[in-house]
Amino acid sequence: MDKTLGTQAARLTTALYGSGKTVFRLDDVTAITGQSPPSARSFVRALVDRGIATRAKPGLYVLVPSELGAEKTYLGNPYVLAREIIHPHEYYLSHGSAMDIHRMTTHPQLAVTISTPAVRRPLWVLGSEYRFVRWRPARSFGIKSVWVTKQEAAQVSDIERTIVDGLERPRYCGGVVEVAAGLWRRRADVDLERLSTYAIELGVGAVCKRLGFILELLELRDAAAIGRLRLQSKGVYVLLDPLLPPEGSYVGRWRVRVNIDPGEIASTLGA
Repeated sequence: MDKTLGTQAARLTTALYGSGKTVFRLDDVTAITGQSPPSARSFVRALVDRGIATRAKPGLYVLVPSELGAEKTYLGNPYVLAREIIHPHEYYLSHGSAMDIHRMTTHPQLAVTISTPAVRRPLWVLGSEYRFVRWRPARSFGIKSVWVTKQEAAQVSDIERTIVDGLERPRYCGGVVEVAAGLWRRRADVDLERLSTYAIELGVGAVCKRLGFILELLELRDAAAIGRLRLQSKGVYVLLDPLLPPEGSYVGRWRVRVNIDPGEIASTLGA
């Protein structure tokens, strides 16, 4: 396959790489090359056919590094692509994706999870799933810009926000056991006061109950944090993991029905 760059293609790729952009749109092409939109579309179509770029979705493309030789299918960093897929909506990378970014898991992530106010259906891009979780902008705490490559950053939940999000919707993290294991792996970096504040600010009683139980199970005790969580842990019992059957013992202190063998959590701590 001929990947020799003509003048216009060289100009485009040089400008994109120079600005740290490996994902681009037709607007970028028209701005850099001066072509009209119809000409830009034809131009990019030719780049895709020659393996210089990959089409991620209509109007969104990824540069294929020259060192990949004849390879035509390349999506680059999944988190940079996620940022561009959701553009221009508010967003942050969350749940299992945030756990991966923060080194909270040893398991490969089979999907990229994006929290956003926008209503979006799951999107498959060349075999990779991008899934979207509804997020209320009023809950815009614990989100920061993180470098996901040497040149590009994306919005990501911090470690504490990742934990409370995971306890609210564990299905996007692989279950409560995975969330607890992730908390344990990064325990030296977790601010327990901030963690308890986030859980309360989220406004979901089940999160406070699950978090309090897990903190005591892992012996990560902070008197002030535990006390604040206890004040929120009243009323009905909740399942420790809502993904599992309603069985197991009841722990009145946290109003939690423990439908996970605590030994299963303990067994993951050294993983």
